Amino acid sequence: MKKGFFLKLLAVAVCVGWVFGFSGVGLADNIKLGGIMDTTGGTSDVGKDYAIGMDEAFKYFNEKGGINGKEIKYTWFDYGYRIPEAITKYKLLKRLGVLAIMGWGTGDTEALSPTVNKDEIPYISASYSAHLTDPAKSRYNIFFSSDYSTNARAALTAWFDKRWPQKADYGKRKPRFACTYMFASPYCSAPIKAIKDQATLLGFEIGDDQDVSLFALDTKSQIMALKSFAPDVVWHGNTTMSVSATIRDAYSLGLGADWIVNNWGMDENLPRLAGEAAEGVMGATPCAFYGQESKNMDIVVAAAKKFNPSVPQNKRLNRTIQAWCDAMITVEAMKRADDAGQLTGVGMMVKGFETMQNFEIGLAAAPVTYTATDHRPTTGCLIQEYKDGKFQVVERVDLKERWPDKWEKEWLGW
Repeated sequence: MKKGFFLKLLAVAVCVGWVFGFSGVGLADNIKLGGIMDTTGGTSDVGKDYAIGMDEAFKYFNEKGGINGKEIKYTWFDYGYRIPEAITKYKLLKRLGVLAIMGWGTGDTEALSPTVNKDEIPYISASYSAHLTDPAKSRYNIFFSSDYSTNARAALTAWFDKRWPQKADYGKRKPRFACTYMFASPYCSAPIKAIKDQATLLGFEIGDDQDVSLFALDTKSQIMALKSFAPDVVWHGNTTMSVSATIRDAYSLGLGADWIVNNWGMDENLPRLAGEAAEGVMGATPCAFYGQESKNMDIVVAAAKKFNPSVPQNKRLNRTIQAWCDAMITVEAMKRADDAGQLTGVGMMVKGFETMQNFEIGLAAAPVTYTATDHRPTTGCLIQEYKDGKFQVVERVDLKERWPDKWEKEWLGW
């Protein structure tokens, strides 16, 4: 009886130790990381591939020795793209004693930002909102990609550089520009102020925005409203499913405008869903597409085949690549902090991320740099287009190089 009671008590102690963190033997043997992903909610069309890519990355790094011999214990949850659920999952991961969290959406990441700053838990998210790039306000928010505002400015600039001079009305009038996106979504609306500012800077005439849900399958009314303005180019800020639906309707109704899209609307599913309407669509691509020739792509593909062999290779997306890029900067930050003897949240930030100067990720991502005063990872974005059955480079737009004063003095944080 006493032995049975003792074993039950030990089991309870082990569970309590796991939830609240052991302070004794074994702590140095593993590092707990958390994840908050969307595999069932409004952005699951891009979130599922990101989630499995993140899991594959940490499994790969564990096989390569983890963090200086310490195993990465990665625990992630689906939150269905619901902000209250993200907050609940964050609290659970904090109780589990995670060192850092791999996050997802803009609404939840921005909502949690004050909390992760107070808790000093690095939050490496798939939200690239420029609102998260000013360390004076969001010290513990990090991501690898150029932010949404940089992406939007770069996409419109690339269209202005490459497409507008080819139009019949070039030199006769101002180009016309409009935006479609889900008004209520913090992710979709995050770069709108910036892209309209860029449109003004470049001399566009700006039309009315059109509200398109992330779940939209029929957007004919929005396309008809756009036809009355007759835009030359339209920005779409949603994810791939609703972007594809909008582009299809625009094609069938003869809108005649070019399309530029945010990075979460630009993936291998775009031509599959939009068909011939996808021809010529341009978008922000902060990293390579899945399987596209680039440094470290062989590692990503091999890991996908090994850890998720049941997922067909031709169904994988560049979302896997985005997950790997965030995982790679996180692993590097942990290694640097551990080398400095400061493997803590603060150490990850000060001795890890903020020591990275032109750190090379590979996977066609721009080298990243973070400082204590600026968490914008890079100063521009690669713009690609879908043309002749494949994604092709249009231009890499470097905003700091083109507008150095505005980059340094005006654009941080918005």
